[in-house]
Amino acid sequence: MATHLDLEEQEQVERLKHFWRQYGNLITWTVILVLAAFAAWNGWNYWQRDQGAKASALYDALEQAAQAGDVDKVRQAFEDLRARHPRTAYASQAGLMAARSLVDRGQLAAARDTLRWVAEKSSEPDLRAIARLRLAGLLLDEKAYDEALALVSKDIPPAFEGLAADRRGDIQLAQGHKDAARQEYEKAYRALDPSLDYRRVVEAKLTALGAAPSTEEVR
Repeated sequence: MATHLDLEEQEQVERLKHFWRQYGNLITWTVILVLAAFAAWNGWNYWQRDQGAKASALYDALEQAAQAGDVDKVRQAFEDLRARHPRTAYASQAGLMAARSLVDRGQLAAARDTLRWVAEKSSEPDLRAIARLRLAGLLLDEKAYDEALALVSKDIPPAFEGLAADRRGDIQLAQGHKDAARQEYEKAYRALDPSLDYRRVVEAKLTALGAAPSTEEVR
């Protein structure tokens, strides 16, 4: 009986050896690849967290500088964010904040460049749209009508279409195109949520052009 069991065990060992000779390398490399992938995933997550923390710190520094009115520190913090963490939402949000600070200090050229970077490079469609709307406003003030109109005429997220139409109306009106301006304001009025206070501003623009919305539309 013992001999029979010994023979069975020996056969099992031999089968195991044969199996390992045939598939051992494949199994080993598969395990290695799985472990490497797991390590890489953990490493990537750590790197992402680390980058996010560093970007957050720079954003906080920019926010504090903006509140203090230190435009030089604002510009430096944004440049650091743009150079080191360009694909983070922090960089895009910092660009919008920096541009506002630069406008307040009369540094319009720097503000335009900052907004243009966000409009072109941000990974967030909504932030790109906000940057384009604000940049179009600066260009409108400078009478750069064609460039301003191009910024708000395509690739606008649906949530921003009302504001984009309003901006197009402003640009058309500045050029003396009253009919085109009225059409854009009407689009804006229809697109904006009735609960938004800004809808009343668009209503006032339409009224000034002799195209006040009807009572039902106002409601």
